Amino acid sequence: MIKVIGLFAALLMLVMGSSNQVRAQETKVRWFGHAAFSVTTPKGKVLLIDPWLRNPSNPEAKDGKDPLASLTRVDYILLTHGHRDHVGDAVEIAKKTGAVLVCNPELAGNLVKLADFPSKQAETEAIMGIGGEITIADGEVIVAMTPAVHSSSVFNPKAGPSEPERAYGGNPAGFVVMVKDGPTIYHSGDTAYFKDMETIGEEYKVDLALLNIGGHFGMEPRMAARAAKSVGARLAVPQHYATFPGIAADAGEFAAELKKLGVPFYEMKPGETVTFRGREMKRK
Repeated sequence: MIKVIGLFAALLMLVMGSSNQVRAQETKVRWFGHAAFSVTTPKGKVLLIDPWLRNPSNPEAKDGKDPLASLTRVDYILLTHGHRDHVGDAVEIAKKTGAVLVCNPELAGNLVKLADFPSKQAETEAIMGIGGEITIADGEVIVAMTPAVHSSSVFNPKAGPSEPERAYGGNPAGFVVMVKDGPTIYHSGDTAYFKDMETIGEEYKVDLALLNIGGHFGMEPRMAARAAKSVGARLAVPQHYATFPGIAADAGEFAAELKKLGVPFYEMKPGETVTFRGREMKRK
């Protein structure tokens, strides 16, 4: 009888340990609207990408609410380029959380000079260039900076007769975020389509592609669908649309084009979080 109880206890501990391991391997991706996403790793590290959290699509920014009030932890801020709808609330978030900046050196330098980004958080080994890779989050995440066809500039609050309205923001970029025991995520930034996106797909096995589909300032929906195919996305999610006049109001055309190309599609809602177990997204 004692042996049976002991065996049962051992089996119970094994099951509980397996359950905890599954939970520990969960990666969470949240969309705040526009191009702003967070990635929370299995070990709890938090990355913010293009954190314009006060954008009009974010439900936490409506009715006078401040979306930054609920931020308790951010470890890294990744910026694809210097435009205000992508830099967003990065400076305030960095001051509040101590988050380290990940972007190109010219953008980092001008954010420190013109926007008062904390210099200690912008002058680290996380500053990088296109084609490079860095390991962050105590080895749990590898970030690759990929090319983007766009522009990049930093708003200059000191503009005047001798100071231009915009300062240089370095080369625009995209990011591939590779999470240990989690998904590989491609964020396109505001890029236009370019044929060498196929190289991104060949080099990195992209589980989740977060693609700008709004048009006018970046890819039109049909070209964004082509981008999803080129990078070999196992799942394509639209972003950078329905935020302000001049860009696509919905993801209908993108979804239709993806269907033609045989690329799986998922439309996140602003404020929604999706969970990955390993490289697979949990379906509701």
